[in-house]
Amino acid sequence: MLRDGVALTLAGGGASFADVAADGLRTLAARARLPGDPAEAVRHVLAGLPRLPVHPDVPDGVRALRAAGYRLLTLTNGSATTTRAVLDHAGLTGHFEAHLDVTGAGRWKPAREAYAHALETAGVPPGEALLVSVHPWDTDGAARAGLATAWLHRTPEPYPRTAHPPDWSATGVADLAARLKAAPAA
Repeated sequence: MLRDGVALTLAGGGASFADVAADGLRTLAARARLPGDPAEAVRHVLAGLPRLPVHPDVPDGVRALRAAGYRLLTLTNGSATTTRAVLDHAGLTGHFEAHLDVTGAGRWKPAREAYAHALETAGVPPGEALLVSVHPWDTDGAARAGLATAWLHRTPEPYPRTAHPPDWSATGVADLAARLKAAPAA
């Protein structure tokens, strides 16, 4: 799904995450020859997204970052509403000052415009922002847009050597919060 959304951005087009996801889910359903109505299967999967759990380290990590004085915002290629619902379900919504998606930028991450729109909304220059992501393509795009980056390597896969290396590397949000706290002041 991300591949198709990014490809649309590169080609100068655009579509919402929900529309791109629905296309991808219909394709998967057709490949698997699932019985029943494909449209109902798509609705079922998309309706479940807001109820996805966060990783176990996220609540403590988010609380530690806020306690350390960091401003927290989300930026997704998906829906800000869905992100808010996931974090609300985890009891974390109040720790974030905003939930952003790429709709306002009209370009999916890793396009520079997506990060620029978030920075403008937050009123923060690129050099004062840290993007945290599990996706190397996301940290690479943010670095190219001038942001500091942190890569959460939740899988054993290595960070691509062709991508801009992250400024920080951690196993999760709680680990990142501990690393930031232990770092010497700049």
